[in-house]
Amino acid sequence: MNIGTFAPNYNRIVDKTQIPTCNIMGVNIAAINMEWLLDFTDKNIKDLSGDYMCVSNVHTTVTASGDADYCAVQNGGIMAIPDGGPLSSVGRKRGCTNMERTTGPSYMGEILKISAEKGYRHYFYGSTEETLEKLYEALNENYPGIQIAGMYSPPFRPTTPEEDAAVVKRINETKPDFVWVGLGAPKQEKWMAAHQGVIDGFMVGVGAGFDYFAGNIERAPEWMQKCNLEWVYRLMQDPKRLFKRYLVTNTKFIWNAVIRGK
Repeated sequence: MNIGTFAPNYNRIVDKTQIPTCNIMGVNIAAINMEWLLDFTDKNIKDLSGDYMCVSNVHTTVTASGDADYCAVQNGGIMAIPDGGPLSSVGRKRGCTNMERTTGPSYMGEILKISAEKGYRHYFYGSTEETLEKLYEALNENYPGIQIAGMYSPPFRPTTPEEDAAVVKRINETKPDFVWVGLGAPKQEKWMAAHQGVIDGFMVGVGAGFDYFAGNIERAPEWMQKCNLEWVYRLMQDPKRLFKRYLVTNTKFIWNAVIRGK
């Protein structure tokens, strides 16, 4: 079944049509919540091998609305979950009453909690060697019994076909259930789409998730997350990099998704 895939030759086993969605600015955002997603993962993890899941927010959605190729990437995985609070807020206003903010790091944390019990194996692709070392120590300390199949920090340049083939072989030999990808958007989504049906494991792009779990940066307080203000907290942590992004993308999102209803 290749409904809604990015790779034309990838035959998806899981029925994607069972996933409720809300189209926001051209991106089919999953109209779900964390409880639904964890249940879906538990029932389908083996059949999700080779597929990928985007963790979508205002920035990725606005970017996809102006880039047809990236929009195809966002829509080509098994689903794009509403990492950004504004996405779930818009969805609920459009009638998706069960839609809640479902962040990548929170999903990753919930999966890690049950990994020893479920026997899940994890591969971590992305970030720096230093962060991966800290991540390895933190995960083993905080999640006893976790099975870390492997970790790899790719170069910050395009890889050659030979290098890519070697990395794929390296990942697949470890037989992971989850392949967590921390390259940042839009790079991580494009990498996952390019490897749909090639990687033996369920690929999930978690952006800054590696840094959160490694202790490099702190997540916003719970009250800020619940009020859709985590972006403000991140802006205060990294204003030089994020100010322009948030100013432009948030303005476009409000105009197009909230006011115009796209």
